[in-house]
Amino acid sequence: MRLNRARRWQNCLKSDAFLSSAKPADWPVDASWQALVRHFFENTCGRQLSKFIDERLKAGAHIYPPQPLRALQFTPLTEVRVVILGQDPYHGLGQAEGLAFSVQSGVAPPPSLRNIFKELTADLGLQPPMSGSLLAWAQRGVLLLNTCLTVEEGQAGSHAKRGWEALTGAVIHAVAARPQACVFMLWGAHAQAKALLINQASARHAAPRLVLQANHPSPLSALRGPTPFMGCRHFSQARNWLESQNLALNWSLEA
Repeated sequence: MRLNRARRWQNCLKSDAFLSSAKPADWPVDASWQALVRHFFENTCGRQLSKFIDERLKAGAHIYPPQPLRALQFTPLTEVRVVILGQDPYHGLGQAEGLAFSVQSGVAPPPSLRNIFKELTADLGLQPPMSGSLLAWAQRGVLLLNTCLTVEEGQAGSHAKRGWEALTGAVIHAVAARPQACVFMLWGAHAQAKALLINQASARHAAPRLVLQANHPSPLSALRGPTPFMGCRHFSQARNWLESQNLALNWSLEA
């Protein structure tokens, strides 16, 4: 019985884990993001990106995640309190689910996510979650955004510099330009490249912002200087700063 359940789970992953359409209309987003997304895909950069993805799909490429804009589906612009910015989606079968660093329930957390959970436990004393899904954070106002939103199986960075960075830059600018308080967690060089954009937008609109930077949580960089991810204490810093702005955020992922 257990073997049959495992096989059904694997079959589900294989049939549902890949991107099947290059049409942005097939990628749902919250109403607060629709105008921004529509504007991007109507311009030259967005059209070229759609064409590239369509060509790769027709060539038989396995592209992750099945819903590239899922971060914009579950976290409305008006409710963003924290932005966690990663690089590109996981490139293994069944891992990427459209939320940065998150995996579907039932999928073993990859090394980067395990380090995030270790830091969460060390920083806030929370119990390590049983699931690798960060959907609860997304629903509480944590925008789990990668700088690039698609990737091909086994090929990290394969869709970088194809246009996604322009869209995610527009998303970050939209968040930074709001009057509401917000924390930006920039993990890794790709994410930290957005710091100037955040600071410029925030200064222009006199918006309260906290920008936290550290290495990517990957085991390759999590312990390296000058800003190791392990020990960065970003979760408690974000919590305390939001409280100073009369906002609260529950970082717990327990069921």
